[in-house]
Order: sequence, then C-alpha cells, then structure tokens
Amino acid sequence: MIHQLVSNSRFWRAALMTICAIAAAMTVSLPAEQLRAASGVTHFKLKNGMEVVVIPDHRVPVVTHMVWYRVGAADEPRGVSGIAHFLEHLMFKGTEKISPGEFSKIVARNGGEDNAFTGHDATSYFQRVAKDRLPLLMEMEADRMVNLRLLEKDVVTERKVILEERRSRVENDPSNILGEQMNAALYQSHPYGIPILGWEHEMRALDRKKAIDFYKRYYAPNNAILIVAGDVTADEAKKLAENTYGKVKPNTDRIRDARPIEPPHRAPIRLNLEDPRAGRATVQRFYLAPSYSNAEPGEAEALDLMMKVLSSGSTSRMYKSLVVEQKKAASAGGWYSGTGLDSGRLGVYAVASNGVEIADVEKAMDEVIAEFIEKGATQKELDRARNSYIASHIYGGDSQSSLARRYGWGLVNGRTIADIEQWPERLEKITIDDLQRVAKKYFDMNQSVTGVLRPVETKNAGAKKAGHGKQKS
Repeated sequence: MIHQLVSNSRFWRAALMTICAIAAAMTVSLPAEQLRAASGVTHFKLKNGMEVVVIPDHRVPVVTHMVWYRVGAADEPRGVSGIAHFLEHLMFKGTEKISPGEFSKIVARNGGEDNAFTGHDATSYFQRVAKDRLPLLMEMEADRMVNLRLLEKDVVTERKVILEERRSRVENDPSNILGEQMNAALYQSHPYGIPILGWEHEMRALDRKKAIDFYKRYYAPNNAILIVAGDVTADEAKKLAENTYGKVKPNTDRIRDARPIEPPHRAPIRLNLEDPRAGRATVQRFYLAPSYSNAEPGEAEALDLMMKVLSSGSTSRMYKSLVVEQKKAASAGGWYSGTGLDSGRLGVYAVASNGVEIADVEKAMDEVIAEFIEKGATQKELDRARNSYIASHIYGGDSQSSLARRYGWGLVNGRTIADIEQWPERLEKITIDDLQRVAKKYFDMNQSVTGVLRPVETKNAGAKKAGHGKQKS
C-alpha cells in the first residue's frame, strides 16, 4: 500500500497543493469571528482568549481532546529546573471536585484513555473518548485549569516518582547521559540546554509552593489552545467550550518572559564519556540550526529533506556508506529537529562495528557530510525524500491523534493554520540547490558539539573476569 501511495504521489501532491492554495488565500491572523480552512479545520477564540481548533472526522463516534499550554521547560525560573514536568504530574492529583488520583480513573471508567507530556516549549494533556463523553472531559479539564488542589503528601510522593523517572531514563543509560551533556554544551545561554526532566539536585528541591506559583502564572485560558479532533462539528465544540473553558477567567498578568538569545559560537566543542555500561563505541554530533518557527523561508523544509537524503534510513547516504559499503559502522543515521519555538538542531551519529576504532568511524561520517556539501543531492534522492514525507503526511491525516498533535505543535510554537496546511506545497518548491545551500550553511563545526561514548571496564569487573577465566582453565 505504501508503494502504491508513493508511486501515485503526483496525484496526492496535486490535491494537497489545491487545498493549500485555497488556504493561502485566507488571512493568517485570527479575527474574533470563526475561521474555517479549506481542509474543514475550524479555528476560533473564546472571549477569555483561549484558542480552539476543531478537526472534523465523522467516521466513528470518537473524539480526541487536547489542551496545549504555551509553557514548557524553557520557561522555568533559573534554578528550578524540572518544575514544568513536575507540575504535569501533579495536575493528576485532583481538585475540589475530583479526588486525588481520580482524574484518569474517571476517564477510564468512561471507556477512554488519557496522558500528558512536557516539552521545552509546551505542555499538553490529552484524552480519547466516545463522542458523548466530550462534555465531561471539557468540564474536568477546565476545572483543573484553575482549581488544582495539592496536598503536601502528594507532592512528596510525586517528587519521588520524577526522581525515579530521571534515574531510569537518564542515569541508567550512558547514551542519554551523553546526550544531556551535549545539549547543555550546545546551548550556552538558551534554556534548551537544561533537560526537560531537570537537573537532579534542583529536582530534589521542588516543592508545593514552586509548583503552585508556576501553575498560577502559566495555566490560564489565554495561554492555552484546545484541539478537538473527531466526530464533532465546530458549532458543537464551540458551544461546549464556551460552557466550560469559557467560564474560566483569563490571567491578566504577564505570562511568558522573553528568553535569552544564544550568543555566537566561536569554536567546536567536544565531549568524551567512558562508561562500563556502554555497548559499542558511538560518535554523535549536534549542530545548531533554525526551526520552522524562525527559519528563513524554505530553509526548514530544505533541512528536513536534506537530512532525509543524507541520514534517514537504510537508503540514506550515511547508512549506505558507513554500514553497507565500508562496514565501519553497525548503525548510522541522523535527524532534523525543527519544532522548537526558538531553535532547531541537526544530529548525526554512528555506532562502530566490532574491531573498528571510533576515530575511523567519525572520519568516515565526516567524509559523507563533506561530500554532500561539495556535490549535493541528486534529483532522484530529493524526489524519494519528498515522496516519503508527503506519504507520511497523508497517512498522518488518517489519525485523529496525529492530526491533533500536528495542529497543536504548530500553533503552540507560533505558526498558523495556513502555515501547517501549506507544508506539502512548500516541500514541492525545494530544489537540490536548496539542499546543498543549507548543508553548506548549517554543517558548521563552530556551531557543533561532538560527543564520543566508549565502553570501559571497571577495575572490579576486570578482576572478576580474570578470576573467572583462571577457574575455567
């Protein structure tokens, strides 16, 4: 089915371009009245400033309900890292109406599922339920937007939970330890260098007051976006939203502060980590790059396509050269992260094959990048990458949750409905010259951090291994 869809991508691209052309004729600002895009997506604001997006999907009587707050780890007070993620956990503790821990149980009893996540720029809470349970969800979510009730014992318990989460996800994984250190080195001033989970010593100091202060400042209807995807009309969703979220008063105080601007980077940075828990030796590199929110026109799309050609999957330049042809790496690849509000990143990595020095792997990786900068991509490579993205975009439109995330991430990071829907059309305009241009511009070693992870035996482990060998002989 995928092959058939990709091979017929001209038809799909033509259809998407037609949709996008119509959407482009719309104003991109959001007036007081309701806007309806050519795709059927409706976008409006409540009187208290809360934005609402309705994405119709009437195939089954199910809805996906997401609330996005324009606040994340990059908005935390200095020295209070982890508070955004900590508050996300505490939001499930209850209100005057809902007992601690009952929120998710109520959703489950009504046949639904729920969860939440925290990023650097946003925090989101979402549920998927039958259509007739949507009024209940809106009432519950609007309630905890302003009526969160925190008991000291719940705060203490949840602090232990997030500390354990950090231990399991970071402290017990050498590759994640290295990645965290690389991010901290890549962003010398901007808070993207601070981990979303937080630094452990600061997490231990998080308390009820810090959580409540953060909550009262950032959790307000005029700092939130509601996304409703599924079997509901815009008029139905608007009436429900006005009767629930619309009753919540906006926050009239300042909400989000301006963030620090990253200074010029003048030299490449290099980190080395040795850890007995590591498997094969690995080399990674991060480069600073713009995101979709602040890139020059066409640059983010070109970066996406460039990294697809260079480093995504078994057909990429990086994989074919290092793994298939030279056999120096057991795995190799890369990515472009362009969803940030203030910045994006390019990343490449390679895992050494048995018996191969990691320095030789890094040299081979650099040679692939250098060749791409010098010669660029072929038209065939560009077409394949573009077809792959457009196919994924179309398939994503078949999922309520994927659509809700697509519009939520875009809007919370300052983009518009038109921006989001015109993405396939903008991909069509990218040329092989554009790919080479962004490669030359952003594969800049002075804007990079390289990290090398090597396995190393501890003295105790080596002694045990030697002793075991003597016993066998």
